[in-house]
Formats: sequence, C-alpha cells, structure tokens
Amino acid sequence: MYRIAVASFSHETCTFCPNITTLEAWEAGGMDYGEDALDYTGRGRSYVTGYKEVAEGYDDVELVGILRPGRPRTVGMGSWLTTEAFDVITGRIVDGIEAEMPVDGVLLALHGAMAVSNVPRPEAEICRRVRKVVGYDVPIMVTLDLHACEDEELSNITEGVFILKTYPHLDGHEIGVIAAKCIIETIRGDFKPAMACRKPGVISASVYQASEYHPMKTVYDRCREWEAKGVYCASVAPGFAYADVPDAGASVFVVTNGDHALAEEAAQDISDLIRELREDLTRPLPKAKDGVANVIKMVKEGTKPIVIAYHDDRLGDGTHVFKELLKQGATNFCTTSIADTEVLNGLARDHKVGDTVTVTIGGWVHPISGEPVKVTGRIEWLGPADWVETGPMGRGAERHDDLVASLDLGDNRHVVVSERLRAPMSSDPLKAIGLDVDSFDIVEIKSRVHHKAFWDTWSAVDYPVDPPGTTPADLSTLEFKHLPWDIYPIGEKWKK
Repeated sequence: MYRIAVASFSHETCTFCPNITTLEAWEAGGMDYGEDALDYTGRGRSYVTGYKEVAEGYDDVELVGILRPGRPRTVGMGSWLTTEAFDVITGRIVDGIEAEMPVDGVLLALHGAMAVSNVPRPEAEICRRVRKVVGYDVPIMVTLDLHACEDEELSNITEGVFILKTYPHLDGHEIGVIAAKCIIETIRGDFKPAMACRKPGVISASVYQASEYHPMKTVYDRCREWEAKGVYCASVAPGFAYADVPDAGASVFVVTNGDHALAEEAAQDISDLIRELREDLTRPLPKAKDGVANVIKMVKEGTKPIVIAYHDDRLGDGTHVFKELLKQGATNFCTTSIADTEVLNGLARDHKVGDTVTVTIGGWVHPISGEPVKVTGRIEWLGPADWVETGPMGRGAERHDDLVASLDLGDNRHVVVSERLRAPMSSDPLKAIGLDVDSFDIVEIKSRVHHKAFWDTWSAVDYPVDPPGTTPADLSTLEFKHLPWDIYPIGEKWKK
C-alpha cells in the first residue's frame, strides 16, 4: 500500500493591510487534523477533492490526512503572518507527517502568496522542513493558487508544482487531479518528473489577470499548446502584487516526464510571452468619482445592469464607491458589503427588522478606506444568513454568516452591513437576505475577478474602478521594500 501524506496551509497575504495574522487568528478559524483534514463535505471542490478522486481509483493508494487550517479570523485581509504562527502550524504539519512515517509521497495544498515575518519564501520553507522528515527519495508535490509568488527555490525542493489556470478559480479539483496522478505514477516508477522554472520579471494587479480575457488568456492558451506537444503540465502564476516579497511577480513552472530540455524550452517560451505582454498587464482604471459617473451615464442610456468591481478594498470598510453612488444620485443599486462590526452589533442589540435607523458606517479600519458615511434607512434584514452556493465559484459549498444586516435607503437603494469583507460570488448571498437582485441597475461588489464567473452572466457590463485602497491597480502608489530591482513596471530599474 502506497501512503501519501496530505496537508494544507494557505494564505494570500496583503502586506499593505494593517492587521497582522497571528497564531490566535488561525486558531480562531479552526484546525482539522487527520481524517478530518480530508473531509470536504459542504466545502465544494478543491485540490484535495481532486487528490481523493484519483486515489480512489487505485487499490494500492491511501491518502493520509495531516492538517487543514481554516481561514484565520482577521478584519479584512490579513497582513504579515507572525513567525510564531508560521512555525507552529508548519511544525504541526511536520510532526504529523513524522508520526505517520513511513510515507511514500507528500501532497501539499498551498497558496503561494503567503508572507511571513523573517521567512522570505514561506512555501519553499514549508517544503524544506517536510523534506528533512521524509528524505530525498520521497516525492513532494504542491498545488498552488494562480496568485502565487514563487521562484526556483520551490522547484529545487519539490518534484512537481501545479498551478490553477482559471481566474475566477474554477479548476482547483482538476489541478488536484493532475498533481495526484503525477505523484502516484512517480511513486510507482512510471513517471520521472523533470521541472523548469522561470521568473519573467513582471508584476501586475489582480484585476488584470482574468484567465478568459487578454492578456492572460493568451498566456494560458500558450500553456495548453505546450501540453499538446508533450509537456505534462505548464503552469503560470501571474502573482499577487500585494505581497511585498522577494519572489513577487509572475512565475512559470513546467513539468515533463523525464524531458528536461522540453521543460526548459517551454518555460522560456512562456516567460518570453509574458514579457511581451507586460504593457497589457498594466493600464489605468477610473477612480471612484469618474467611474460611478460613467456607470450612471451608461444606465441612463440603457446599458444595464452593471457590476461595479470595487477591486482594491481588502479591509471591507471602504466607502469611496458607496459615497459616490449616493452623492451622484444613483438609484436601483445595491452596495453588497460595508464591514462595520460595531454598527452591526449595535443594530442587533437595539433594533429589529422594520425599524428606521440612522447610522454612520464604514471608514473605520484605515484612513485609506475613505470617510464614514451617514445614512438613514429601514432595516430589512438583521440576523444570521445561510445559503448553498449554486454559482460556479464554490458550487455546492454551505455558507453561513453569523450576523448581517441590510438597509433599505429608499429609491431601491440598499446597503449590506457585514462583520468582515463580504464579496458575493453569486446572487445567492443576496437572495439569502431577501434582496431582489434582478431589480437592480447597479451592483457594487468588493471583488477583483472571482465574481465574474457568475456576475458576468448576469450583468451587461463589469466595470472595475480604482479608488484609494490597500490593493490598487496603480502599483506605483504603494511603498514596496522587498521587490526585485528590475521587476516591471515598478522596480528601481523602471523608475524615472
């Protein structure tokens, strides 16, 4: 019986957010150990469900669950992980694998954009610590998010790196299948992985990275062309620009069955293509005032409904777009989330559905979020919310909000107040709190691209705007400290 250890440790770290991600935040999010770490009932499809599907097709393969941390409890996106949090959780993975030795392989479901104080390349370090336990005869393979920031340190310590090809992320299960097939065939001696890595030296905002639109569609089409020529898996991560880490920017990983020359050729070609497309990956977007004005104009001219993608608010309390919708007289709109725990708890304590209230919401976590906005409206929902996702993102996943409120401001204007950043990936979270989604001309969502999987089928236009925020499209507005000097377009080499 071949035994493959499976562990997860995933975090997309926005180092420009103010809230450090502590061990206590991780513990509050929950930890699953052993067999529970493999149970994805009610969680939708993922890398691990892909691992399991493949393993179930072999009579001589057993997956051994080690650890799956939940999402850390932070306000908005978490910033730097503390060294303690990283060491403790990684230590639990290592100790868990050591307790299960001997194992024949290790599958790690990671992210790739984790940023840790005093640990320059966290995912590579996780693999390095696991390697000390299992030795160099046991293959380690990892699956990564498309926003991973990685380099050859990861390819040097692992036998295979496999990255999502869709943004919105719809292929986690499929990438898990690819990785699991590769590691099982490697263990059985039928596959000899050869891997090449490249760093094109290009950094781009997430809002430009949608996989079904140029320029990234052009890149992923090239990956598939190489796979048709014999490459086992060609992976590209355009990266996560808001993790200020040394290996930031796009990454290319190519895996072949024993053909190192083919892997090198494909990796170089894909890297060169990304360099050629670098200007398409950086372009200006309208700010809140102009963006909202343009959207209102389009609605009046008959183009509706429109989604405003308020893509740079990762704290959840941003008010720039909501303020402009009110100021410019928009009607028939829904602002799908302003995170304000204090206001929300006050409503739950002192009021009920049907009450008319005046509250000042948002703009409390950080000055970059904008000024708090005073509104008067009728409470139309106040309490918990439960739903099952029917949209493409997380289809089948059971979702729950402990507390959420919706205020009707008149003229079919609605604002949702949540405990933390809430970005509806479909209409399900809005329907769950009684909102008539199809009555809206404008829906404002604090999302970059993930929402497009559903909302692009609902809306006539997806309109991204770039107000001040912790994750702007204009990366030159951020103060980076750890980037490579020659990374395009904001490295020291390119500064005028």
